[in-house]
Amino acid sequence: MIAVNLSDEDKWKKYNNSSPLIDIFKKFHPLNDEIERRINKHTFPVSYRKNKYVISPVDRNKYLFLIVKGVVRGFIKDGSTEITTWIAKENEVVGTIRNLWLESESDEYLQALEDVDLIAIPHVLSEHLYENFTEANIVGRKMMELYYRSAEERAYLCRISSAEKRYQRFLVSFPDLINRVSLKYIASFLAIRLETLSRIRARI
Repeated sequence: MIAVNLSDEDKWKKYNNSSPLIDIFKKFHPLNDEIERRINKHTFPVSYRKNKYVISPVDRNKYLFLIVKGVVRGFIKDGSTEITTWIAKENEVVGTIRNLWLESESDEYLQALEDVDLIAIPHVLSEHLYENFTEANIVGRKMMELYYRSAEERAYLCRISSAEKRYQRFLVSFPDLINRVSLKYIASFLAIRLETLSRIRARI
């Protein structure tokens, strides 16, 4: 991915002249002017059409992404089978965590499930902020707590033995995704055959 060479003012014009990442960070802790300046300078907006890959294993990914609009899923392949590992929506940060800040490859795909608008966050920016600003570490810790709880919920879902109970838990944990995400991806996420999920939905 290559950033469009625009001035900070031009690239953030549709976002009230600043990176939406700043508002997300400020929900966790106040930021100083230098952090905001660096975020505005080094992050940038990108868009993908529905079903396009944001990242695939052929990419040497160097970014995280804030979802401003739309839904993205992460998945891996087992032969010809796609295994959905997570689904995320607006105001969540996503990426191939396995190679975060490392020069290593990842076998994970990120796919747009709707037309999506994203803010690209270079790994080198995150690392610089952590190393130089106490505020960034506070924000990072608080965000990590949220994502750890989300990962724990996904792990719990995978271990519920009943397919119907897994789906019912999904409705409670992710109610705003059920009408936005194709059933085949929900079935993949819950490790349920699509036909089984359709029967469950018909019953309940």
